[in-house]
Amino acid sequence: MKDKNIKLLTVIGARPQIIKAAAVSREIKNNFFDRIEEKILHTGQHYDANMSQVFFDELGIPAPDFNLGVGSGSHGVQTAKMIEGIEKVLTEEHFDGIILYGDTNSTLAGAVAASKIHVPIFHIEAGLRSFNMAMPEEVNRIVCDQLSSILFPPTLTGLRNLEREGFMLDLARFKDGRGRRIVISGDVMYDNCMYFAPIAKEKSDVMSRLGLEQNGFILSTIHRNNNTDNRKGLPQ
Repeated sequence: MKDKNIKLLTVIGARPQIIKAAAVSREIKNNFFDRIEEKILHTGQHYDANMSQVFFDELGIPAPDFNLGVGSGSHGVQTAKMIEGIEKVLTEEHFDGIILYGDTNSTLAGAVAASKIHVPIFHIEAGLRSFNMAMPEEVNRIVCDQLSSILFPPTLTGLRNLEREGFMLDLARFKDGRGRRIVISGDVMYDNCMYFAPIAKEKSDVMSRLGLEQNGFILSTIHRNNNTDNRKGLPQ
């Protein structure tokens, strides 16, 4: 195998990021293994086995090369530990870029750490907005977008949000005069759904285990704290 010419650090920490990283890591492994070397850093933001390890096992993601094990804590404490750990990894090894997903504290920490030492930032799911600054995730995604060299909005809506915020003016300049690039990439979660649907259909026993009939139920996921922490907001 010839020497790889691109070395990337993928930062994950929360369950959704682990799932999203599966799509990109799979593509690198299958189609770019001779050109790209990927190393994975797990911040430990989600550390319970059911929130973390099970997804590595079932989605076939390579084991993390680095695990910061930061655990829980206030936003400031947790993010500070992540910044320190990510910066240490980035300074001890040479990376051509850092891949960040979504809008968690791990995303924010990766963006801050990489930007300070001039490592290019590639933000997957850029441009997504709730327009609710009371959400910590909204702050994280906006900051990460501002610091990113290449932004990957999954949809035209994401692109339009970036346009409204002035990203198309390309006024930002990074190390060596590099400007920004914006690429509509599609949704990595959709890619995963298409890839894993046949596997789930073959292996899943949830229908029989729960006594469900085809088309006889509604699946709903509710995780935002302002929905789950207030009984009045839950459907009766």
